Amino acid sequence: MIKAENLKKIYSGRIVLNIPEISIGKGESFGLVGNNGAGKTTFFRIILDLIRADSGRVLSKGKDVSMNEEWKTYTGSYLDEGFLIDYMTPAEYFMFVGKLNGMSSGDVEQFIENLKSFFGSNILSEKNYLREMSRGSQKKIGIVAALMIEPEILVLDEPFSNLDPTSQFQLKNLLKKLQEKKNMCMLISSHDLNHVTEVCQRIVVLHEGEVVHDLETNENTLKELEDFFAVKGD
Repeated sequence: MIKAENLKKIYSGRIVLNIPEISIGKGESFGLVGNNGAGKTTFFRIILDLIRADSGRVLSKGKDVSMNEEWKTYTGSYLDEGFLIDYMTPAEYFMFVGKLNGMSSGDVEQFIENLKSFFGSNILSEKNYLREMSRGSQKKIGIVAALMIEPEILVLDEPFSNLDPTSQFQLKNLLKKLQEKKNMCMLISSHDLNHVTEVCQRIVVLHEGEVVHDLETNENTLKELEDFFAVKGD
């Protein structure tokens, strides 16, 4: 569903991303790991056409994301709180996103009801603006909003950070169920090697902007990743 070709991004004369080719298939759960500055968020931002590559391109269903907007109709994403409208309450934000995607108020309420175990039953009665809420609450709201279009492709940057242990566990189960039932293509970056290996069928390691490992997840994957990053930390 997604293919990067000859992708390169340069900041201040330094190459921060250099990916000759990588493909992510329909229904694949794809994990992206790497140290800070490895290029993970840059890669995701290029996929979502939030920034432009200096060379190369990203194709979604065979079409260049920088040349059309069709991919937006089937792609859900949450990278950071900048994706939220911070002067809205949670209920206002969900209704806004729902209307953008042709959902009625009843549809939105039912959707939220089905997911209330993830972020609590009182989310729609929350009166605080999104900017006043904790990072964890903002993240849960952003992830749920990304799911409202029932995306074929879901892109999440560090979805487990700032979440309490219970929410992390619930999110892992939610992502697994979505991938199994909806055959959703998921792209997930994480610093938590345990979480990403539990959720993703394939793990790609970025180091200094380049792909250094591309692993099919199995019982040895976590150990391989731990060994790699232990050496990089020496």
